Amino acid sequence: MATTKTPDESSTPFVDTHLPLFLHLPLRVLGNTGPKKAAKSAPATGKSARYYPADDVSRPKHSRAKKHNAPKIRASFTPGTVCILLAGRFRGKRVVCLKALESGLILVTGPYKINGVPLRRVNQAYVIGTSTKVDVSGVDASKFDDAYFARVSSDSEEGEDEFFANDEAKGAVVSDSRKADQKTVDASILKAVDAEPLMKNYLGSKFSLKKHDRPHKMVF
Repeated sequence: MATTKTPDESSTPFVDTHLPLFLHLPLRVLGNTGPKKAAKSAPATGKSARYYPADDVSRPKHSRAKKHNAPKIRASFTPGTVCILLAGRFRGKRVVCLKALESGLILVTGPYKINGVPLRRVNQAYVIGTSTKVDVSGVDASKFDDAYFARVSSDSEEGEDEFFANDEAKGAVVSDSRKADQKTVDASILKAVDAEPLMKNYLGSKFSLKKHDRPHKMVF
C-alpha cells in the first residue's frame, strides 16, 4: 500500500497546487538590493506641467565666457590694402582699408570722390583682400570707432496721419561733421593715389566675373 509523504519528509520542495502558477516563479531582484530583497518600481512623484506658453520663450544660451572677444581679423586686411566688396549696396567696388574696428568689422573708404563709397564699416566675410597697397600713413583714423557709426534716434516721430499720407520716403540726412570727416580722410588718400599711375582708374573700376572666369584660381 502506497503512503504519501508529508512536506517535511520529501526531498522535493512543497508546491501548493491550489495557487496560480505565476506565484511559484522566483522573484527577480533589480539593482544592488541583494538577494533577499525584491525591488519594486517606485511610483513617479513628479507631476507634468499643466501650463504651456503659447509662444516660444527665448532663453539666453549658456556661456562660460564672461566677455566675448571680437572675431579674428584676417592677415590680408591691413591699413592701405585695396579690397573688393562682394555684397551690399556697393558690391563690386574697390575700396581702401583703413583699419579694423573692435567689433571685428573693417573701416573702408572709396575714396568717395573716385567711386562714391563713403566711410563705412563692412563685414570681412564679404570682402576680398588684394595685394595692391595704398599709402595711408597720413590718414588719422583714431576718431573712427563703432560708436561713431551708431544710429541717432530722431526726435520727431511720424504719427498715424503721416504714416498713411503716401508721401515720398525721406532720404538719409548726412550731417555736416560726417561730410567734413570724409573730405579730411579722402584728401590724404587722394595724394597717394595720384602719386601712383593708373591707381585712380583701378579704384574707379568695378570687379566682375565673366562666363569662363574661375575665381578659385585667381590671384588678387
